[in-house]
Amino acid sequence: MERCGWVTNDPIYIKYHDEEWGVSVHDDKKLFEFILLEGAQAGLSWLTILKKRSGYRKAFANFDVEKTARFTPEKIDNLLLDPGIIRNRLKVNAAVSNARAFIKIQEEFGSFDNYSWRFVDGKPKVNNYRSLDQVPTTTRESDAFSKDLKQRGFKFVGSTIIYAHMQAVGMVNDHLVSCFRYKEVMVK
Repeated sequence: MERCGWVTNDPIYIKYHDEEWGVSVHDDKKLFEFILLEGAQAGLSWLTILKKRSGYRKAFANFDVEKTARFTPEKIDNLLLDPGIIRNRLKVNAAVSNARAFIKIQEEFGSFDNYSWRFVDGKPKVNNYRSLDQVPTTTRESDAFSKDLKQRGFKFVGSTIIYAHMQAVGMVNDHLVSCFRYKEVMVK
């Protein structure tokens, strides 16, 4: 069974690739989870974040955006003592302020799903890459999405992070054509 070349032999990475990466997500709670985790990942490996995912789930109220938006400075100070997450004050503060901005988007567009998927005209963009060096780190769509999020007050949402988000939540299918998941995610 052939997988995308970025997948290591780590069981967590394999499970993530085989079951989640590139599958279209339209659930706001899951979209918030990915925005939060991808912001935490900035400058680190995605595998590091996947290994801490359960710690993030616990620390951030099971990725409940409403509860996260209400975190106080005292709660943030306590989170910075939690070894289950990346203890970076800027990233933790960003997670809380991003939750607040996320809610404003939900109020304006009805859901974060409605807002975010408009950057790909409501359907996944299917690419046909044959090697990893063909896969971009940013696109015109991720540039626009990132710029709009920043204008709405989001932090840790540069175009590279947002393109990774788009890949993760299936807004783009960047599985290599040789990967067994390439055709599978197109039918989901």
